[in-house]
Amino acid sequence: MNHPVTPDGRYFVVRGRLWRMANPGLDAEERTGLVNRLMRARRAVRDAKRSADFEAEAAAHKAVHEVKRALGERGPVWWDDGSPDLNRYMAKNTTYADWYARIGR
Repeated sequence: MNHPVTPDGRYFVVRGRLWRMANPGLDAEERTGLVNRLMRARRAVRDAKRSADFEAEAAAHKAVHEVKRALGERGPVWWDDGSPDLNRYMAKNTTYADWYARIGR
């Protein structure tokens, strides 16, 4: 999967929607550890759904959320220029609309 990334590197686009990228300021070791935790948490969501264990599923979703915050994909933005967070917005309805139209998606 090769999703387009906004020129400023803050978001990637899936089916027209912006999704916040991980904080590029994280060092490689920290990022790798967080991604490994994220994958474990996502597998825990899958496994809990398969077994219809609603408590385990809720705990796994919470773990996914916490790791995504640590990665910078959720929660406070990782940039400091005052630009708003456009996570989950449709690209065509944002300041990225012209860029998105130019890339032909």
